[in-house]
Amino acid sequence: MAKLSGEKAALYFQRSYTAIDGLWFMKVEEKYGFEAALEVDGEVWKVMPKIQARALKPVVGKERGLEALCACLTTKFSLEDFCFKVRKEEGYLEIEIKKCPWLEIMVKSGRSHLAENVSGLICQVEHSAWACEFGDIEFEIGERMCDGSKRCLLKFEARRS
Repeated sequence: MAKLSGEKAALYFQRSYTAIDGLWFMKVEEKYGFEAALEVDGEVWKVMPKIQARALKPVVGKERGLEALCACLTTKFSLEDFCFKVRKEEGYLEIEIKKCPWLEIMVKSGRSHLAENVSGLICQVEHSAWACEFGDIEFEIGERMCDGSKRCLLKFEARRS
């Protein structure tokens, strides 16, 4: 049995994770069509952020609020090889994404023509679920690379009570 370093094992699992996401989507699409595959994908991405957030909260040592959300999301984005910048103000968090590995995979696989539809649902669902996991936080997408922008702009705001 071959021994993998921690870094090589992590890369193996990262590649497997991204491959399985695209592979299952394409197989559902083959059998039931694009709209059905997108609908199922949306259901998956309502749950996945909860799993990811609950795994990362103990690592970053924070459970609720924008600070915890920021710490967990930036950890996730770093692990998934996003290029991003963070801007924080009182009650507000903005994440500017300049490189999205998910978009790169779609482009590389010749499916960039689907990116606008996929991201239109999945990015909203995924990041809204992240926001909910950390408290009373609103989420809005300001710009999306899949719509032709040079960046994605994720905006999170703590609701005032």
